[in-house]
Amino acid sequence: MADDKDPLRQLKDLTQLKHQLEAIQRRVENEVSAGIPQGSSVLGSPFLKGFLAGYVVAKLRSSAFLGVLLGTITGIYAAQNYQLRMIVIENVGPRSPATTKRRWANRIKWGFLLGLMVLIYGSHAPLITLTKVDGQVPFNASSCVLMIELAKLLMSLLSLALTGSTSTLKSPPYLLLVAPYAVPAVLYTFNNNLVVVMQAYMDPSSFQMLSNLKIASTALLYSVCLGKRLRSAQWVALGLLMAAGGFHSYSTLDLQGPQRADVDEGPRLHITAWGLFLVLVYCGVSGLAAVYTERVLKSQKLPLSVQNLYLYVFGVAINGLSSLSSIGSDKRFLEGYSWVVWVIIAGQAANGLLMSVVLKHGSGIIRLFVISSSILVNALLSWAILGLQLTPSFPLPCAMIGLAAYLYYR
Repeated sequence: MADDKDPLRQLKDLTQLKHQLEAIQRRVENEVSAGIPQGSSVLGSPFLKGFLAGYVVAKLRSSAFLGVLLGTITGIYAAQNYQLRMIVIENVGPRSPATTKRRWANRIKWGFLLGLMVLIYGSHAPLITLTKVDGQVPFNASSCVLMIELAKLLMSLLSLALTGSTSTLKSPPYLLLVAPYAVPAVLYTFNNNLVVVMQAYMDPSSFQMLSNLKIASTALLYSVCLGKRLRSAQWVALGLLMAAGGFHSYSTLDLQGPQRADVDEGPRLHITAWGLFLVLVYCGVSGLAAVYTERVLKSQKLPLSVQNLYLYVFGVAINGLSSLSSIGSDKRFLEGYSWVVWVIIAGQAANGLLMSVVLKHGSGIIRLFVISSSILVNALLSWAILGLQLTPSFPLPCAMIGLAAYLYYR
């Protein structure tokens, strides 16, 4: 027992004990943040706390036997006078047929919703290219975006009536409740106009591929602004998504020089320096708009149809002002509108409403996978409609996207 009475040894033991207690405290705090009730885990049990108290006494009194005995007695006493909560695990055993049916129904609904969004995203740029006359977009871009926002507003009103949520509009809403919806409206309005403008500086496939840079901006803002901690495997998955888009964009760019343009009169893959800058701006604004909109939709306990109504009222107002500013242009409001333009308007309006469902009940990361998966639809439509050629390496980015989905959601 002579060594146990050495003050330096006791100080070393107490320091080691202090570190152990701090580690246990951190694990208990993690359990609390994860929703595990105190007293229902081993680390939170009063028996362990009492034993540790006895262990401290053992170190101070230099008697391990006395400490263990005191810790056991203290733990038994605390357990007798402390109300422990039980962990109840529901639905243990095989799921009922009704539960399994509901689960598969939800999967089918989400699968249909996400599949439809992929189709709309992938077809947007090729459809705009189909409207071009002599290489120029024949319609007023501001009027097209205004019509999209107006269609979203009308769809929101229809949804509001069908869901029976019109009672929420009987009294005027508070300004502080509605004001946050103006910010995403401004950002989306800016980006919607920018998408149309960018088509003059690049081909549809280049835009679709380079727009995957929004993965990086959205993921960073998602983690920082919303406080969502992603696992290492999830960061790797998002990196794979961005790499897939970048690889496909690089492999399909026309790097054969200007001589090719004299020989081939068909559509060419191209992108200018100004187009690349616009893509970077577009991706930054897109990430900010998505993260901010998700925060607003989830922070307010309102029906989604009401939130969409607030969002698109601002969208119509802001785009209306934008359309008035271009009233002196050489194109009239509905000039150049064809059936393809109306398909674009209907598709983008539906896509906006579907995206609000994803942001309200899912996350902005799902949006990133939708955008990346639209590579397949965009490339196939560009090949079938515009005559662009698929490269032999096209299956590789598709496989990378599949691997990224597995890593993120496993």
